[in-house]
Amino acid sequence: MAQIGVGNRLLAALPPADFGLLAAHFQKISFEPETVLVRSNDELDQVYFPHSGAIAFMLDMPDGQTVATTLVGREGALGSLSVLGPSLSSVTAVARVAGTASLISAAKFRVAYARSAAIRNIVQVHTRSFLLQLQHVAACNALHTVDARMARWLLQLHDRVSEDLLPVTQEALSHLLGVRRTTVTLTMSKLRAAGAIRSDRRGFIEIDRAGLESITCDCYTLMQRRIDRMYCQELPTPQAALVPLPGDAP
Repeated sequence: MAQIGVGNRLLAALPPADFGLLAAHFQKISFEPETVLVRSNDELDQVYFPHSGAIAFMLDMPDGQTVATTLVGREGALGSLSVLGPSLSSVTAVARVAGTASLISAAKFRVAYARSAAIRNIVQVHTRSFLLQLQHVAACNALHTVDARMARWLLQLHDRVSEDLLPVTQEALSHLLGVRRTTVTLTMSKLRAAGAIRSDRRGFIEIDRAGLESITCDCYTLMQRRIDRMYCQELPTPQAALVPLPGDAP
């Protein structure tokens, strides 16, 4: 039986006993736009399960530029690969849209991961979906225009925000796309002329989803279809007995 009313899709898939292994150690947090949750080369000592908002994984280049490699929101997690053991982050994780999350230490998460097949399953599914997104974003960045890529990023942000008014700045979009602010301004004008953006006020972009879908490349639809299929087919897990800890009563 999955968790009802849990905002994070991974946590919602866990049976009650498995969810309880994590819930006892969760700390609820909130984050504002531009909050840095993890810096590149920081140790991954916390695991975040977002309930709302959007977090961008930013790759820091030697010349000082940054570019987004993927987004994560309530469908995923940040730091879940810490189950493999102590390691350093290869990216900087920055909140692009304010939100909330459940936070647990990596050490406690590893203990729960070792005891629960269901927790191991959500980590494996999330990792595969994350890699799939990385592959699509890499191909899209190499093959498609800035207009199509911006439409894709706006759609991905909209998937994690309940309204058509996206709280995102042009500066944030320039970091997501890895282009200059002037390029963002020009691209926004094109999207507005095409009817994909209704308005662009300071710090907010009002979108027309159908308009964006007509401009973006096939990457967005293909990526989302594959991830949704993966989640629907592989995320649900049967309830299984937990592995007892040493010293547990028989």
